[in-house]
Amino acid sequence: MWKLRSYFKPYLGTIITVMILVFLEVMATLKLPDLMSGIVDRGIARGNIPLIWGTGGIMLAVALGGVLCAVVGNFLASRASTRFGRDLRFDIFKRVGEFAPREFNTFGTASLITRTTNDVQQVQQMFHMSMRMAMRAPLMAVGGVLMVVRKDSGLALILLGLIPIIGLIISYVIIKGVPLFKGLQKMLDRINLVLREQLAGVRVIRAFDRGTYEQERFDKANRDLTGIALKVNRMMVTLMPLLGLLINVTNIIIIWFAAKRIDLGVMQVGDLMAFLQYTMQIFMSVMMLSFIFVMLPRASASAERIVAVMETETSVKDPKEPAQIGRDRGVISFEDVTFMYPGAAEPVLSNISFTANPGETTAIIGGTGSGKSTILDLIPRFHDPQEGRITLDGVDIRQLALEDLRLRLGYVPQQAMLFSGTIASNIRGGKADATDEEVMEAARIAQASEFVNEREDGYGSYVAQGGTNLSGGQKQRLSIARAVVREPKVYLLDDTFSALDYRTDARLRSELNKRAQDATVIVVAQRVSTILHADQIIVLDEGRIVGKGTHKALLENCAVYREIVASQFGEEAVS
Repeated sequence: MWKLRSYFKPYLGTIITVMILVFLEVMATLKLPDLMSGIVDRGIARGNIPLIWGTGGIMLAVALGGVLCAVVGNFLASRASTRFGRDLRFDIFKRVGEFAPREFNTFGTASLITRTTNDVQQVQQMFHMSMRMAMRAPLMAVGGVLMVVRKDSGLALILLGLIPIIGLIISYVIIKGVPLFKGLQKMLDRINLVLREQLAGVRVIRAFDRGTYEQERFDKANRDLTGIALKVNRMMVTLMPLLGLLINVTNIIIIWFAAKRIDLGVMQVGDLMAFLQYTMQIFMSVMMLSFIFVMLPRASASAERIVAVMETETSVKDPKEPAQIGRDRGVISFEDVTFMYPGAAEPVLSNISFTANPGETTAIIGGTGSGKSTILDLIPRFHDPQEGRITLDGVDIRQLALEDLRLRLGYVPQQAMLFSGTIASNIRGGKADATDEEVMEAARIAQASEFVNEREDGYGSYVAQGGTNLSGGQKQRLSIARAVVREPKVYLLDDTFSALDYRTDARLRSELNKRAQDATVIVVAQRVSTILHADQIIVLDEGRIVGKGTHKALLENCAVYREIVASQFGEEAVS
């Protein structure tokens, strides 16, 4: 919790105000039993009606003052803790948005979701409780002890003798609770991971009849979470009755000894009533403290998980002094680039060198796992190479601000990704201020306008999360439209036409060539037919360039390319 202290600073004024209100509320609460004992012993016992009315009026005023302080204090604490949670969630989201794939793989998507939601909620609750209960409980306990000592020091010894016992019980709960709460958060991560995978892969699960297996997998994660939650709840249900038993036993002992003292005339009935109320206040304070101490380990575990995210530095950073591009053309150059994924035994790319020029199409082809998509991922700096450099118009992309670099790129991933919203909002993902005409023109170029216009709401039609209510080809075309509307200097198309039929593919490439005639186009392809007319074809094999040139030239001098062509068109195509 202390590591998050910077997030508490904006609420320092509210914290001090709440503390003052809590102090006034506690003073009012402690004063009421004392006033009541005066009414019983000096008012009712002696028939002093003016004293009863006068003291009763003071009690009412004190009670109303205490209630007002409690209401205002609780309102301020609730508002501050809610805003604290809002700010913390936003900062976590912002930090996660800066992560490179390496950091995502370190934490896992499910864990990041849990940390942003459940963990923040735990810390937020602890912050609210700290402003109210953590301040009120010690004040009430200390004030109550002072009052019972003032009323009767002999009886107070009985009460004070139980405090070490309560302290031992709470200490035991804290020691046992810390590992349990850490385990509970990990189990929440696990169940979120399983649930997310099953919802995302529901079609595959049904297609391969894996429903029973996945149910068992979820059931195991669910039972593990339930088991550790039961251990936590058992501690709670044991703690509260045990403290309640101590309170009742203490009250019986106090009444037993107090009755003898009243019989001897050493103690008044009103003082006994006040003593019992102070005793109850002390024990209620102890129970509040025990509840805080039970919640503290869970909040601390959550805070540690949040801090781990906030203190993780992304492996892809903006330069301290970003460079500026002089002549904005869109020339992409790879210069002896070598890249290895974390934990890999050998590089996925080795000594890659080529230049993609404006007005030309550079195609990349190769076998599965040869590094085609990785080349495209390096250009927007999803990763940084270990060796060599990549330049945009002669400037190392690591010297450019990430926003400045990515604004020049139109990226279409291999797996088309759409977001919940409308068709228009998804296309405007490439250019937020795009006009309706620009949106429709981009859809026309991407061959999406036909199926969009057939829908009842047109460009206002709803798109489900991930585009699950669209076909693969429709999602792919909308992804292309999102890149087209941006009018980038560099198009990065990662196997973009794989879900399209040949007729749509041909029309789309024809329109795209017209639109991108002054831009640099880099295409990753599986089908040779989509790159036959590329100005430059780069052939990859096991992460190395084994061929570079036009289709005709590669057929003559690149064996790997001839194998690919033969596998798709037959041996007669290469003879």
